[in-house]
Amino acid sequence: MSTSKFDEGRLMQVLIAPVVSEKATMVSEKSNVVTFKVLQGATKPEIKAAVELLFKVEVTGVSVVNVKGKTKRFGKTTGRRDNVRKAYVHLKEGQDLNLSGEAA
Repeated sequence: MSTSKFDEGRLMQVLIAPVVSEKATMVSEKSNVVTFKVLQGATKPEIKAAVELLFKVEVTGVSVVNVKGKTKRFGKTTGRRDNVRKAYVHLKEGQDLNLSGEAA
């Protein structure tokens, strides 16, 4: 694992939350991929190191998507949702990551 070249405190903050949606569930069932919401400034190597450090699994690759926040109306005023950076983390075959909280 290549976590030695990153600050461990920073790696603990890179992953914000797992993404629990229909699309994320569908992707994880078809292939060995887990989806996370990550910091805006997080890089692919940082995300890989953070997942390997926190969950003790081997990561083969990371894909990152920047989702632009929608403009929404609140009565007369218009507001904007925050931009979100999502990471699709590809795990090595045989590796498993249980985020549902169920006992395996």
